[in-house]
Amino acid sequence: MARRWAKLLVRKFEVMQSSPWLRPFAKYIAHPALWSLNRRSVALAVAAGMIGGLIPGPFQMLTAGILAVMVRCNFPIALVGTLYSNPLTIVPLYLVAYKLGVLVSPAHAAHRLTAPPDFDWLHLWDSTVALAHWAWNLGTPLFVGVPLLALILAVAGYFITLFGWSLHLRLEWRARKKARLAREAASAQQKNRE
Repeated sequence: MARRWAKLLVRKFEVMQSSPWLRPFAKYIAHPALWSLNRRSVALAVAAGMIGGLIPGPFQMLTAGILAVMVRCNFPIALVGTLYSNPLTIVPLYLVAYKLGVLVSPAHAAHRLTAPPDFDWLHLWDSTVALAHWAWNLGTPLFVGVPLLALILAVAGYFITLFGWSLHLRLEWRARKKARLAREAASAQQKNRE
């Protein structure tokens, strides 16, 4: 299923390359390593997505895409990997980052953590500015904690992907072996009956 999805994506990308918006970047994102599905490429793409997901604002996918091009890993998976941070999860992620920053920089431990402002979807710009102002006032612990959390998530995502890929292969090999043994047993029974 994943290979079919990847082939469909590659075909769509080939069509998108004719777009005037992508033409200047086509030589960078047309590299075959950016579209391959192998253990290393996918694990690095997950790590790039984890790093990019904690970048504030609309630069998440851009950061993940640049990282994917730099380390030559799966481009679409790096972009999709940023989606773990969204309007529902970004505040808890930043609170965890703040707590990590306080642990690493204990001089700022006395700084009191205030509740984030209420987000009003009817006044999106004002709510975003208020949230950014709240984050800016958190200071050093947040700015130390966000890269630290991104690094932790990237390393964890990389190794979890490698482990999951290996586990999937082992289970698939075991299922193939079991099916082969069942076919051999059925074939032996067939020969015994004859």
